[in-house]
Amino acid sequence: MSAFTEDMLKSMAKVEATRAQRLHATIERFTAEEKDALLKEFHPDYSAKGFKVLEVGPNKGQKVPTELAALLEGKSRLEGVELDLERIDYDVDVLVIGGGGAGASAALEAQRGGASVLVVTKLRMGDANTMMAEGGIQAADKSNDSPATHYLDAFGGGHYKNIPELLEELVTKGPLAIDWLSKLGVMFDKETDGTMVTTHGGGTSRKRMHACADYTGAEIMRVLRDEVVNRGIPVLEFAPAIELLLDEEGKCAGAVLLDYDSNEYKVVRAKTVIMATGGAGRLHYQGFPTSNHYGATADGLVMAYRAGAPLIYADAIQYHPTGVAYPAQIYGALVTEKVRSIGAQLVNADGEIFMHPLETRDVAAASIIRECTVRGKGVKALDGVALWLDTPLIEMLHGEGTIAKRIPGMLRMYAKFGIDLRKEPILIYPTLHYQNGGILIDKNAETKIPGLFVAGEAVGGIHGTNRLMGNSLLDIIVFGRIAGTKAAEAAKATTLGKLSLEHVKAYAAEEKEAGVSGELSPKLLPVYTHGRDAR
Repeated sequence: MSAFTEDMLKSMAKVEATRAQRLHATIERFTAEEKDALLKEFHPDYSAKGFKVLEVGPNKGQKVPTELAALLEGKSRLEGVELDLERIDYDVDVLVIGGGGAGASAALEAQRGGASVLVVTKLRMGDANTMMAEGGIQAADKSNDSPATHYLDAFGGGHYKNIPELLEELVTKGPLAIDWLSKLGVMFDKETDGTMVTTHGGGTSRKRMHACADYTGAEIMRVLRDEVVNRGIPVLEFAPAIELLLDEEGKCAGAVLLDYDSNEYKVVRAKTVIMATGGAGRLHYQGFPTSNHYGATADGLVMAYRAGAPLIYADAIQYHPTGVAYPAQIYGALVTEKVRSIGAQLVNADGEIFMHPLETRDVAAASIIRECTVRGKGVKALDGVALWLDTPLIEMLHGEGTIAKRIPGMLRMYAKFGIDLRKEPILIYPTLHYQNGGILIDKNAETKIPGLFVAGEAVGGIHGTNRLMGNSLLDIIVFGRIAGTKAAEAAKATTLGKLSLEHVKAYAAEEKEAGVSGELSPKLLPVYTHGRDAR
């Protein structure tokens, strides 16, 4: 029995009938004017109903997604709780909040800088979006490439809104990041002579995508997690931070944790803090499915914002153009951009190409939404419509065995549900993938709050308002290492005053004065559980 419905099979026949003529077709890219028009009319970031203007905090008067606004303007989990902040449970130089790739990189470099380090994480070490990243990590380390070219690609892809000094750090330290990971033991794809295999991604002018088949993030996380363990860095699992602590002078001075095992609050005093809590995909903005890990609920943004750290581009969200639209068991999961970079084409229900397969992610997502809505060229799938990603083209172009070699994880994932993507196309639709905006930092990864550093997806500004494929795995390494190094340096020169939660009380008073209820909506309550149900 086929894994597809009768309507899907009829449409698939049209895809198969046009495959030969599409095989070597020249596909034009959209002009700049066409891209702008597409985004404004069809990208979810331009939907007025999906956003709310903040009434309190450093970004008062700016819009953010309504689901994020409910958390930023929500009540503290410590409201009404009496804590003895002089009873210190953990006392360290550097506290790292988050156990993904950014947190692990930061912890390793902080320890190397001579600091005592504690990592705390909501779930387990490695339970993070880093593990979910598939396609690759960018770095300009080939003779025909340069950090300057990488900069221009990312700057254009980010709609020229990237913070220049952050982007410069990202691209110039990219080759060093690859070298560091390789020496730690990350098994990048290589030719028989040892040369690293690189491919294109959407919006790149050079082949600079380094990969570990199609489980690049998992391989990087495996190595980083092992390194943290091997170096004896202490890790508290299932112990999320719920509020930052400041001292009397306003310096970041630690955090309050909630220990899931004992259901007790724990006080951590730290001379510096690194926030590496990841993204917000599990808030399901505008009802979209997500490719994100269960722990991605914007925790770091909420804690830092309440402490006074401003956000940047919080209204810019990345919807990956190719999320799984069928079957239901893997709905919303990521279909890596690498599938398109090695030859798969996006086609509509009639088997027609409607866009270049390697447009930037925001433009591709908008184009897919247009094809499925106003053009009526979608295929009915589950509760909505979807389009085809014609994967059999890959082996027609590159030979039998290419899919098993280059995207084995994707092949296995679909095979579980009776779909062979070597022979059958797959159905996709945009999925909520990445938080382009986040906490504002400088090139040292430090925020406006002295002693508070941020790395990874919780950061805003590096990628502008649209990130190119492979630059997120790069930024967790580059800025994770920077944060660790700079936090360790700052800790040596820091003397802390008395610990305080006065900023939490002040924020609550500001909410009251603004008439903000601070109550979470019933819709969000099951989502914002700090990942507790994922255990």
